[in-house]
This record gives sequence, structure tokens and C-alpha cells, in this order.
Amino acid sequence: MDMGKMRVARPTRSLAPVVRFYREGLGFELRGGFEDHAGFDGVMLGCPGLPYHLEFTVERGHEAPRAPSKEHLLVFYVPQRDEWKARVKRMVQAGFEPVRSHNPYWDVNGMTFEDPDGYRVVLYQGEWTR
Repeated sequence: MDMGKMRVARPTRSLAPVVRFYREGLGFELRGGFEDHAGFDGVMLGCPGLPYHLEFTVERGHEAPRAPSKEHLLVFYVPQRDEWKARVKRMVQAGFEPVRSHNPYWDVNGMTFEDPDGYRVVLYQGEWTR
């Protein structure tokens, strides 16, 4: 079954800080956006050549909740150790400090960062094997 491409969409409390986290920290690029589309503003971020992107939306007049738990994760597998180190360094240089993962598994070979809404991103140094 070919599912083609995937978009992960979620609301945010503050669009600009979330965009900064994913652009400056993770290196995602702006793929599109919209303003006042049926009361929503949004931004899509992704990386060229990859079959997914992230969409963050703000509903005018409503405040989105923070992440429901510390286990709401996006995990990026980075096979090459030098590339993984460079990605971690980029996050820190952009002003995002690592946090201890709720599940200690992710701290063994990874580094976890929390975005402005409390959602967590793991940069995992290793191959995707499943």
C-alpha cells in the first residue's frame, strides 16, 4: 500500500516560537502557510525530498492546550553519528537545551528537546530498523 506523503498537523499556542524551534533548531524549511482560512492561521514546515511535513495552526480566539504528556514525541532517527552531533549542536546553538526524556530509553542513544508547546522531539542516533 503506497500512502504517498504524510502531514502531521497540530494546534499551537504561539505560532512564531514554534516555527522558530522547528526552523532554526531542526533546520526545517517553510513549505507553505495561510492566514485567516476559516478562522485559522497556519504554517507548514518540512525538508526537501522527504515525504512528510509538519503543520502548525492557531485558531483565532482560542488557546490550544499544551502537550498532554511528556510522551508525545516526534522521533527523528539520524544514522550517522557526525550528522547527529551536528543536529544536536544546531539545537543548542539556536537556544534549545536538551531535557531528560520521560522514557529513559531515549536518553541512551538520543537527545530530547521540548518545543514551546511542551511537545518533545527526540534526535536519536541510530538506524531505523523496523
